[in-house]
Amino acid sequence: MKFGVATFITDQGIAPAPLGRAVEQRGLDSLLIAEHTHIPVDRRSPYPAGGELPEIYYRTLDPFVALSAAASVTERILLGTGIALVAQRDPIITAKEVASLDLVSGGRAVFGIGVGWNKEEMENHGTDPRTRGRLVDERLRAMRELWTKEKAEFHGEFVDFDPVYSWPKPVQRPHPPVYVGGGEPAFERVAAFGDAWLANSLPPQELGPKIDRMRSIAGRDVPVTVYAVSKDPEIVEQYTQLDVERLLLYLPTMPEAETLSYLDELADVAQRFR
Repeated sequence: MKFGVATFITDQGIAPAPLGRAVEQRGLDSLLIAEHTHIPVDRRSPYPAGGELPEIYYRTLDPFVALSAAASVTERILLGTGIALVAQRDPIITAKEVASLDLVSGGRAVFGIGVGWNKEEMENHGTDPRTRGRLVDERLRAMRELWTKEKAEFHGEFVDFDPVYSWPKPVQRPHPPVYVGGGEPAFERVAAFGDAWLANSLPPQELGPKIDRMRSIAGRDVPVTVYAVSKDPEIVEQYTQLDVERLLLYLPTMPEAETLSYLDELADVAQRFR
């Protein structure tokens, strides 16, 4: 099993370059980071985990800027979004950002995607929450055209452009792997677009049946990466009994010294199960 890190990079925690370097130095294989463009002050959408929304959601750095900084000081680790909120992103700009990260990292980009939960955040981007699933699917199809065609064009319900040139093209062919986040409502999206399913913090006892269900819908053995896993060795042990490719151990957002110490603990846990 492979082990990486899932975290929120903010203006109050460790900077992305020393974080990327530290993850790589400790033998972990990947760094995936969360995205929120902003959080509306008046919000009706409940926090999925319950309770008050943590401040880290208000303060995330732009993921592609942060991951590019990490790419500049690393050579091996995968660098990805966990997740990019495609329902809130222009597809032409996002396709260029993903391809640019793949280029500057030497082909190490991972495009983790999802539809999101914060309806008021979406609405500030002009997105109708009721159609966000269809919107995301269409934007993903348009991005694939931009990544893979010299003269790309797309004509759909939400995305419409005549032939365009868009460079750079990704280093990875046909494009960086797309890790589709979400629960059962996302399984059709996994089938259509996914190079992996990004399962968000699902307990091991729930994850096994859902993997079977997801693969049944996809019609193939889609790899599974689990996002934001506890460093508790007993929990990690339970995940090792499942057909999971990678665990992304959760790293709280802290200043540099505390982060480095916590990463040592994560590396020790990972080493026990390699």
